[in-house]
Amino acid sequence: MGSATVQGQLWGTGPHDWAEVIEPMMRPVHLATLTALGPLSGLSLLDAGCGAGLALLLAVEQGARVSGLDASAALLDVARGRLPDADLRVGDIEELPYDDATFDVVTAYNSIQYAFDPKTAVAELARVARPGGRVAIEVWGEAARCETEVFFARLRELAAPPPGTAAPLAVSEPGVVEGLLTAAGLEPYATGEADCPFIFPNLDAGWRGQCSAGPLQRVIQLVGAETVREAFDEVHARYRQPDGSYRQENVFRYVIGRKPE
Repeated sequence: MGSATVQGQLWGTGPHDWAEVIEPMMRPVHLATLTALGPLSGLSLLDAGCGAGLALLLAVEQGARVSGLDASAALLDVARGRLPDADLRVGDIEELPYDDATFDVVTAYNSIQYAFDPKTAVAELARVARPGGRVAIEVWGEAARCETEVFFARLRELAAPPPGTAAPLAVSEPGVVEGLLTAAGLEPYATGEADCPFIFPNLDAGWRGQCSAGPLQRVIQLVGAETVREAFDEVHARYRQPDGSYRQENVFRYVIGRKPE
């Protein structure tokens, strides 16, 4: 069994908060990836780890025929409200419930790092892509360019993860994603990045959004919400803007690989 049981529970606590607060901030990198993949009109596209469905909506706007898979049934309920005609399934990225060579395009947006074995996850993405098809993976940029990593580091101080535990920036070092694609038999051919600042109008809104993320839920379960909220407020105080909002600069990147004919 892969990681879906654990991740589905962690990511299912605040699906509407995720869709309303955090997911929209990923729009720039999703659009950059889809532009690099385009044109998509008439192509079949699977998003593995589709969450509440924003990236799928953007792909539909570009003419793709979309399917989505996620570990969280609660997030998929939100996605179904947005995409009633899409094939959306609860499942495991390390054991995709699709036949070989099913999709023209396969995407994985900030999902492979939460697999028990990212190498297996990427091999599954490659398996369900058609010969000549493409696989696109999005991840956080390297830690030095992502201010939200300061908060993630504070979470690790509160509850040190066991060795091998998934983390948001687990596959973000340069060359890691390219190596995973190559190991899966794909040919990396394009990469790019986008600025995705995390902007919250106030601390309560930021807390509501971040609480919907799996890594935060894991720490809350271990040390309690009050302790984590204190750390959240402490870290984010340094990012307060003159208008009272809070802004953390982040970079996300994508890598695209092609499956040989």
